[in-house]
Amino acid sequence: MRSTLVRRSVIAASAVSLALLATACGTDKADTKADAKPSAPASSAPAAAAAKGKTDAELASLLLTQAEAPKDTVVKAPTAAQVAALAATTDKAECKPIVQASSMAPQGTSTGVARTNVGGTSGKPADPNASEADKLKAGLEMLTGVTGTAVTLTSYDGKGAEEAFAAFKTAGTACAGGYTMTQDGETVKVNKVTPGDAVTGGDEAVSFIADLSDAETSMAGQLVVVRKGNTLATFSVQNLSGKPELPKAVIEAQIKKLG
Repeated sequence: MRSTLVRRSVIAASAVSLALLATACGTDKADTKADAKPSAPASSAPAAAAAKGKTDAELASLLLTQAEAPKDTVVKAPTAAQVAALAATTDKAECKPIVQASSMAPQGTSTGVARTNVGGTSGKPADPNASEADKLKAGLEMLTGVTGTAVTLTSYDGKGAEEAFAAFKTAGTACAGGYTMTQDGETVKVNKVTPGDAVTGGDEAVSFIADLSDAETSMAGQLVVVRKGNTLATFSVQNLSGKPELPKAVIEAQIKKLG
């Protein structure tokens, strides 16, 4: 029963992707000489305009499209109902940023959000002339090995993106001992959070692996957050066969589109 609940939660966390296959300063030192001509007070200089966050529509135009996605992937945005079904809570407040990242929810106070899913295939389809049993077997093998990547873009005013990124990074350490999350009516124990595969790109990037394994099933999800200016790109990577391989081509293509 425990294995079933864990599997249901992981499927929910990447539901759309898997379903597609079924049919990531310094300042200048002031001159303090008494006889020197004082420079203009900093307050008299025009203040730098605070960075303005992007809107939903602006972020939507920055999402990876089917034409830009890596070969053998399917790109499709989730419906509002599907996003609502991913909403999750946790028993530890410090782990909220991790849970939000895994459920396509904005972290912090964002000015806009846009979402899509990228599904990749694994295995080979059955021969058209194969028996029904062999076709079913091949289909299950492809689904078991499939990697679904939920992509969420969020933007922020001022230093909001930096603060949201820092909160996620802090949560990865604070929640190393695990936490409990409730999603779509199911409660699942995340055993531990460990550093994920190395990710480069943007202004800063970090990844973590959330282990959901039990005595019967080896399973994990990989979470990646990349900051580019005042925009965060969050990637929640799942599959049904243990630790998912990081979809580097998907992540690189999405980050490239952010400029």
